[in-house]
Amino acid sequence: MRIAMVSAHASPLAEPGSPEAGGRNVHVAALSAALVRAGHQVTVYTRRDDPHTRTEVVTREGYIVVHVPAGPAAPLSRDQILPHLGEFGTFLRKHWSLHPADLVHAHYWSSALAAELAARSHRLPVVVSFHGLGTIRRRHQGLADTSPRSRIRFERLIALRAAHVLASCSDEAAELVRMGVPRFRTSVVPGGVDTAQFSGTGGKASRGAKHRLFGAGRLLRRKGFDVGIRALSDLPDTELVIAGSAVGDDLDDDGEGRRLRRVAVEHGVHERFRILGPVSHAAMARLYRSADVVLCTPWFEPFGLVPLEAMACRTPVVATAVGGMRDTVVDGVTGRLVETTDPAEVARAVRPLLEDPTLRDTWGAAADDRARSGYNWDRVAAATLHAYHRAAPDRAADAVAVAR
Repeated sequence: MRIAMVSAHASPLAEPGSPEAGGRNVHVAALSAALVRAGHQVTVYTRRDDPHTRTEVVTREGYIVVHVPAGPAAPLSRDQILPHLGEFGTFLRKHWSLHPADLVHAHYWSSALAAELAARSHRLPVVVSFHGLGTIRRRHQGLADTSPRSRIRFERLIALRAAHVLASCSDEAAELVRMGVPRFRTSVVPGGVDTAQFSGTGGKASRGAKHRLFGAGRLLRRKGFDVGIRALSDLPDTELVIAGSAVGDDLDDDGEGRRLRRVAVEHGVHERFRILGPVSHAAMARLYRSADVVLCTPWFEPFGLVPLEAMACRTPVVATAVGGMRDTVVDGVTGRLVETTDPAEVARAVRPLLEDPTLRDTWGAAADDRARSGYNWDRVAAATLHAYHRAAPDRAADAVAVAR
């Protein structure tokens, strides 16, 4: 099958761990590589943000990345790309006339806007992964949500027009139903984890206290890193280390980083709290393995790559019971789910794992097994292909016949 991946903002070539790259970049890159391993042709279309980048790049994994000229050849935020989506879509339409595809898979709502307009003239089925919905974001962030006000309306239109929608978790699937999307046109296909890169074997980063809690992610208020800082007050001989960096408008002054450090000072735990800044993807496994517990306490989270990476490194997770973490973390088996961001409750969930190494090892082994058996990228690619077949059974059957 010839698959056109459209990811206008999240380039699969971006270095994971850098300020420009997040979970969506990792998802697009890893899924594309897994689909190539399964015998399919994959071309990823992403916006050119560097004038020196080649138009087409053939990756080591075998998929092609096409850099689409749309707007200035410079980094833009997700929302700054919106005025250039027409130009992006025009390029796709012309490119698909010369390089036909069997199916389009769009990642994020803005990518889907451009993809659906371009695909219509070629009668191509469009599969959409939203990687988080505006309705959920607005519900949890209220006026702090910086997304365009048109986002929710566009997402509903996109979802209703798409041949199929891939929800990243059960919560997202339920939200799509509330938006009016028929359940039979939705499949729950989670993100995955690179089980070769993230494992329980290998070195560990050094630590500065008897026990370590570890967190990772972009320094955004909704990530709830301050919950872990406040919980430290009830967890003696324990440090909290966070790998992450400021993003977007916060890059210059690191306002959230400064706020977190102030919280640590106010609670008298500043000597046991560190922000490492951006950490390369290759170095993350050593940090996961160095921790007794990985903390994930956001207000909301569409999927959550950090818990999976931690689980693959045999480290139990304490997480808020939101979004994808309800699916990935099994309470009392691979970690703990807490129903609130109350620091005292988080500390109560963490404490038994710090005090009982046997419990840590038991839950860590179960976490590792769950990550490897249920969330390796080849399995995620197989589930994605199944959804493609549901979206376009005739095209999928023709592609299989040609491949044979």
